[in-house]
Amino acid sequence: MDTPNATPLASYLDLLLDAVCAVDAHGRFVFVSAACERIFGYTPRELIGRSMIELVHPDDRQRTLDAAREIMGGDPKFNFENRYLRKDGRVAHILWSARWSSQEQLRIAVARDITERKQAESRQAALYAISEAAHAAADLLGLFKRIHLIIGEWLPALNFSVALYDEQCAQLDFAYHVDGREGQPELPDTVTGRLCAEVIRSGQPILLTSDRDSLPSGLRDLATQPGAPCWLGVPLNAQNGTIGALIVKSAQDDERYTEQDKELLQYVCAQLTIAIERQRLHARLQRMAQYDQLTQIPNRELLRERFKAALASARAVSGRMALLYIDLDRFKQVNDTFGHGVGDLLLQAVASRLQGCIRESDTVARIGGDEFVVLLHSIQALDDARRVQEKIRHALSQPLRLDGHSLSIEPSIGVACFPDHGSEDVALFRHADEAMYAAKRHNHKALGL
Repeated sequence: MDTPNATPLASYLDLLLDAVCAVDAHGRFVFVSAACERIFGYTPRELIGRSMIELVHPDDRQRTLDAAREIMGGDPKFNFENRYLRKDGRVAHILWSARWSSQEQLRIAVARDITERKQAESRQAALYAISEAAHAAADLLGLFKRIHLIIGEWLPALNFSVALYDEQCAQLDFAYHVDGREGQPELPDTVTGRLCAEVIRSGQPILLTSDRDSLPSGLRDLATQPGAPCWLGVPLNAQNGTIGALIVKSAQDDERYTEQDKELLQYVCAQLTIAIERQRLHARLQRMAQYDQLTQIPNRELLRERFKAALASARAVSGRMALLYIDLDRFKQVNDTFGHGVGDLLLQAVASRLQGCIRESDTVARIGGDEFVVLLHSIQALDDARRVQEKIRHALSQPLRLDGHSLSIEPSIGVACFPDHGSEDVALFRHADEAMYAAKRHNHKALGL
């Protein structure tokens, strides 16, 4: 490289956007063109004499050495890709073409920086993966974990939070939160909680920076210091308002978030919002299908599912379960006398009192009109069901004050117990129904009706 023609040739090579370099048989740089400084961050003086493999990303070193041996064996390489670590620590993606000069005993290579292209491809793949994950999500927690994993591949996001806003309760629910320092972001004065609240209030993304004047007044005391983590909050904006926020935080002394990062997270949040709204709609539809809309207790369909499960469990352990069939006497008179509005209030009050008579593991269901069923999922003996029957009778017989009216209601209750009164669902329901009508006839007779 010290021949008279080397200087003018090198000056021409320095004009190229691609880097040209020569590496000796020991793997050390003996010549580099000016473009190497732009690509790798090192001056030619810093590179000459240095081992090439030291600059290669650790994960790519072995295959790079394998390729170098093949080149020195007379097998030129075209469009060989690997990664280098720049002087500033960033990763550079390089496309090489190289061959061996046996006369000069040098590997001559041309390197093209394809970092921007690889990053664009990576981001596009990430966005596609995010969109696919949001569309196929079976549950939100699994989706948040998947999104965190994907995002972490193309921007610093070791700490990641998704907070959903409950407008009725006016409070934040952190559905997903990973942060080694802030374990409870819902506590007062945490950075995550305050940033979430401001993002949701404003409906705008917020980047915490060292520029106090650019931050909302309520967050200016959180302005970042040199070397401090960087925070970025982006809203989950739905058609009817902001439903939550996504927060990412870099590690200490890590890269600062950019406007491009903010734009990418806004796309992520749009996908998350669609998935969350879809999940909520599905939950509402499922509840409508399984719960009585007036009393908000299980309906006939959900009762049937729970009854089958309770029956199967009782059979498996040779245990007992019971159901109580309840009908409200003279309910039609309440509707006729006071109107359907008061009748609806009465049904809601009855549902509430029935729930107060049973365990959390049991079920109260409204199966139509003024008919309710209480499912006791596990009992020791028939007397247990009888005691619940009396408890319900006493609770429902207490006077009710509804819309300015004082009402009293008497229930007719039929009890059926497995296996005492049948081993199948049809037989048990029939026995409870017949017992309820027998109780109704007894009540009417006692009242002289």
